[in-house]
Amino acid sequence: MMALDNVRAHKFRSFLTVLGIVVGVATVIAVASILTGLRSNLIRYVEDFGVNNIYAFHLSTGIQMGRDRSERSRKPLTDEDAEAISAQAPAVEAVSKQVWMWLSSREERTIAYGNTKYAQGQISGVSANYADVTNMGISEGRFFNEIDDQHRREVMVIGPQVAEALFPNQSRVVGSQVTFYGKIFEIVGVLEKRKVAFFTGESEEDNAVFIPYRTGRKMSPRSEWIMFNIRSKSGMIHQALDHVEDILRRQREVKYSEPNNFDLNTVDKLIKQFDSIFAMVGLIAIAISGIGLLVGGIGVMNIMLVSVTERTQEIGVRKAIGARAKDIVRQFLFEAMTLTFLGGILGVALAVGASYLIMLIFPSLPASIPMWAVTTGLTVSVAIGLVFGVWPARKAARLDPIEALRYE
Repeated sequence: MMALDNVRAHKFRSFLTVLGIVVGVATVIAVASILTGLRSNLIRYVEDFGVNNIYAFHLSTGIQMGRDRSERSRKPLTDEDAEAISAQAPAVEAVSKQVWMWLSSREERTIAYGNTKYAQGQISGVSANYADVTNMGISEGRFFNEIDDQHRREVMVIGPQVAEALFPNQSRVVGSQVTFYGKIFEIVGVLEKRKVAFFTGESEEDNAVFIPYRTGRKMSPRSEWIMFNIRSKSGMIHQALDHVEDILRRQREVKYSEPNNFDLNTVDKLIKQFDSIFAMVGLIAIAISGIGLLVGGIGVMNIMLVSVTERTQEIGVRKAIGARAKDIVRQFLFEAMTLTFLGGILGVALAVGASYLIMLIFPSLPASIPMWAVTTGLTVSVAIGLVFGVWPARKAARLDPIEALRYE
């Protein structure tokens, strides 16, 4: 109560003293809340595609800082590789293929419906089981079947964003015919919007344009970059990962002593990649907040030294009527810790307000206040008061009571 009374007696000075602590605590909690929200959203997003899925590609996937020349020279995966996995991997349930269409000009990428044109679609050829393997929903019509793929039919499944752009005032899209790559394609299905989208509020499938895999290979023979979406049998993801790796090493003639010349990714690996990035961002935030906490701690020490000088006579009176040195130490430490604890509370309130403001301005940017960050912030703020209050407290305890009573 004495500590609170002292803070109330110097409100503005106390606020300026703990401003660094307020900023430091608020920074850590705000960054932690955003990173926690992003991570939980990422987990829901990748799991929506299938927790038992393995993604195989000849180049490294996920977050990349750059590729060396040896990686860029790798040969792409082939249809024979997919067939070998399907035939030889007992833990694998299904293998779907996706080939990205190599379309160099805007004209080649343009999909036209009457006078309406759309050139921003992500165009790829996929096998008939692609929708099933990636847990993709269809809001209207159907997805391709094996007959469409085998006969290289000119049919198309489009994402909701593409449908909205091409058919803004049309209630039914399925059955419509569009022009693409100089050919007439029939729209047979419209994708359902994913319930979970990472960061931007939109899924990459919202802008997707899918055509049958063999149709895509026939139209653009130079399109050779193929990704396999492999679904393992339930509970056998690790066995399937080992089987796929062994088969691809044999198929691609990788020697025993050489590393893989392909990449295999799973939900767990993707999450670990993002965790490493989040950890780096967290460390930067801690470093920034550490500067604020250090400045705040020095400010607390300075103001407590001033307080010792201002209250020299009070200390002399306390000692004269029997206060021990540890009583004086305890009194000033409690004041320092109370001051920094109140600064920590202000920092938490500021961080919570900032998180909700960010979510209000950017609804697609998730933010979740983790309790561990709040607890850590308050604990660190109290510890700052304890550490930086020791010197002023000991200085007050060492004052000679006679000299203190005579001080003016």
